[in-house]
Amino acid sequence: MAPNAHLPHESGQSSAERRPIRAVLFDIGGPLDLETEHERLIDADIAALLAAAGQPVAPARYAEACRFAVDSFAPNAYQAIVWRLCTGDAALAARVYAAVEARSHARDLFEPRPGMRELLAELHGSGLRLGLAANQPAAALARLDRHGMGRFFAHREVSGTLGLHKPDPRLFLAACSALAVEPQACLMVGDRIDNDIAPAAELGMSTVLFRTGRHREQQPRTWLEQPDAEVGDTHELRRALRRLAAGG
Repeated sequence: MAPNAHLPHESGQSSAERRPIRAVLFDIGGPLDLETEHERLIDADIAALLAAAGQPVAPARYAEACRFAVDSFAPNAYQAIVWRLCTGDAALAARVYAAVEARSHARDLFEPRPGMRELLAELHGSGLRLGLAANQPAAALARLDRHGMGRFFAHREVSGTLGLHKPDPRLFLAACSALAVEPQACLMVGDRIDNDIAPAAELGMSTVLFRTGRHREQQPRTWLEQPDAEVGDTHELRRALRRLAAGG
């Protein structure tokens, strides 16, 4: 790999302005996988299981539990939602979450974000090294392969294979080690301030926040957690990566 690999820069940006980003890390859920149906089904499972336990949940109360999970920076949002709705009943919360997790793992869902495979091919072809930084089961790797994305990643480990979960910085450092780059030469693309942007920025990485899914309205707690760019689709992501790779 060329030591100063970069994306093709936009007009008006000189080589002298280009930032030496050598690797890009991706979360899976959100940036690569839309997860629209995944989230809908989990919400339906939680509501159905609580109703079966004699604790039906009104839509407004469920929405409040979701806001609680996002605003409190709960590492596992679904655990936080269940806990909020169970109002302190730890045994019920544990049973409901275990059932939700089992149903989720039994599904084989993947909704590829439009244009993402082509963008990954472009990044890979530019000489940048690509890696994963995702809280996902090991089965997610096969899903990436089926949709033509997996082959672009030099680092193919997720929480289910590493035994580490974001926001643990060791997950990010494992990716950097595998890609043979320092964190300061990495850029992280994720959909959450808490699990993606904040820990990556703490390590010195550049960051891009994908505003999508359940956490799309999540806000940084301080200026130190602000991403270097925010995007809403693949086209905007491509432009942000070009700008940041060029030192903008």
